[in-house]
Amino acid sequence: MDEKRFVIALFGLAVAAVTLFIAYRFVAPLTVAVFLYYSTRRLFYELERFKLPARVRAVISLLVIAVPLIALLSYTVLLLLIEARRFIEQYPVAETIGAENSWVGDLAELSNPTFDGVLEAYRSGQLDPLIELVSEQAGLLASTLSGLVLNLLITIIVTYYLLLDGSNFHDWLLMFDDDAVVREYLEAVDAELEAVLYGNLLNVIAISIIAVVTYTGYNVVAPAAVEVPYPALAGALTGIASLIPVIGMKIVYLPLAAATAIPPILSDELALLAYVAGFLVVAAIVVDTIPDIVLRPYFSGKTTHVGLLMLAYIFGPVVFGFHGLFLAPIVLVLALTFADTALIRLLGGNSEDTGPAVPRGQRQLDEF
Repeated sequence: MDEKRFVIALFGLAVAAVTLFIAYRFVAPLTVAVFLYYSTRRLFYELERFKLPARVRAVISLLVIAVPLIALLSYTVLLLLIEARRFIEQYPVAETIGAENSWVGDLAELSNPTFDGVLEAYRSGQLDPLIELVSEQAGLLASTLSGLVLNLLITIIVTYYLLLDGSNFHDWLLMFDDDAVVREYLEAVDAELEAVLYGNLLNVIAISIIAVVTYTGYNVVAPAAVEVPYPALAGALTGIASLIPVIGMKIVYLPLAAATAIPPILSDELALLAYVAGFLVVAAIVVDTIPDIVLRPYFSGKTTHVGLLMLAYIFGPVVFGFHGLFLAPIVLVLALTFADTALIRLLGGNSEDTGPAVPRGQRQLDEF
């Protein structure tokens, strides 16, 4: 009997090792899936009041995030192409670029950027340098695109089935409960992860609204030559960029300031740069600093300390890569909740008396 148990245990360890290796190999999409799960779970359960099937609710919950994000990114790429062509046509700096890169000059000379115009340029050989450049990098492009599609597919599938079967997985883990320690820990982790990761989503939405209002207000008082292009789109991208630690929103409003400064510099209207400087000051204070001080504590979870969470956002991408932006807060919550609940019980303490407490002066997500 002991030999059979040993063989079964050995087989279980082998399966667990393979499973962990696969999870490690795809840790990035799995981490993003957990983030999306906790970001959409409240909506998934709220839709239950409309008597919709679980599968329909899961699809709607995913579409609420996926469709706006895909539309936003597609619109951004389209506008970048349009603005790049407009810049090439308007300013002579494009002549220098075209002289150094023949395919850039050929594209700049396209008189009709419609489908028929591009087709005619292809037939005349005008696009041959660009096609040759793409062909040389075909392997790298194919590898990058296939990896992106695979990770995206894994993220969608895992998030979908977490919404459907997350409660079943939770119940399965409770089968190993011992003296209610596992139940207490799992429930505390589940609640805190939802508070932290859902708070991340709320933070993105709040900063997007603030940025849109700020950029639009700046355009009202600024001359047309130094207006922020597409303030609604720029504000939404600023909110998304707030997820990135340290640099965060700066990767949006600094390039915006540079883009608004280029026309007056090229047209020798340097006095207008005062408006650009004013935009930088307003963006740094109203969009970047004040929301981080005022809103961040509301969206930092119920018990997780704001300072530790900020450090997790900073160190996570450094240690794990980009997905560390989501993985590090998850690891922090798992560790702190274990210390506040299970560890106290294991050491003989009473978690009801010395359990997790909200840091002094820190607001809670439920208050918001």
